Amino acid sequence: MSIAEKADVKSIIREGAELTDEALEVLIPGASTVPASIHGAMRHSVFAGGKRLRPVLAIQSAVAVVGSIPSGIANLGAALEMLHTYSLIHDDLPALDDDLRRGKPTCHVAFGEAIAILAGDALQTQAYEVLANLNCPPAATVEIIRLIAQATGTVDGMIGGQVLDLEGERQRPTPALVEAIHRAKTGALIRVSVVAGGIFAGATPEQAARLDIFGRKAGLAFQIIDDVLDVTQDTEQLGKTAGKDLTSDKATWPAVFGLEKSRKDADRLIDEAFKALDPFGANAEGLKAVARYLVERKS
Repeated sequence: MSIAEKADVKSIIREGAELTDEALEVLIPGASTVPASIHGAMRHSVFAGGKRLRPVLAIQSAVAVVGSIPSGIANLGAALEMLHTYSLIHDDLPALDDDLRRGKPTCHVAFGEAIAILAGDALQTQAYEVLANLNCPPAATVEIIRLIAQATGTVDGMIGGQVLDLEGERQRPTPALVEAIHRAKTGALIRVSVVAGGIFAGATPEQAARLDIFGRKAGLAFQIIDDVLDVTQDTEQLGKTAGKDLTSDKATWPAVFGLEKSRKDADRLIDEAFKALDPFGANAEGLKAVARYLVERKS
């Protein structure tokens, strides 16, 4: 029996997603709140059916530290999902990527480019408002904000990774470039979700360091599998346009290492990530289950 089966990963993800959605429903203004167009666009993208993996990782990281879901952590998950959604809205714009996300028209298709840009901006701004009001000690709040701002920024962060990804198109990909893109563009927000969840729950510096190692390795494994799925799955299965990486000559793991080694690398990274969690014992089973799901998923 796999770790994912023992920990019932479907229930873990469903519970985390429900907690996150409840918080998002309260935190994001209603679609009729003036100006209605921007709030409708924000909700269109936030409630488009995402798996809420980053909030779930934050929640399970907290569970690894304290053994249960701490009160108020749903707002941390909601802020992480706002940041993730803002990045997707901007990543989908015509200058960058796609017209389909999670099987639905992207924000700019449904609401126009101007409103889509502003919806992404609004979600990013509101995320930091939510973070500033987290129900945890002030020092922990400041550290969480600092880490998330860094992880979404230009130096080894999400925006910097997006720039590397854009500049890497039509160039021959190298192992160093692909790893740099993946660790920053996607991996940084996954890593910080794990670390922030632990800090929210009162992780010690040693525990936070171990969660950081876990997050780095799990985040890279997630993006490797994302690359594999772009090559092996169709548009309906993915919920976004399949084969985009190949047609735009993006720097991807399979392009450098091939599909077989990509899958093996993802499995190896997850195994290494698990070792970092050894001191947490049984409390980390949920976090491990979600990480294993990241590399076993089909969409």
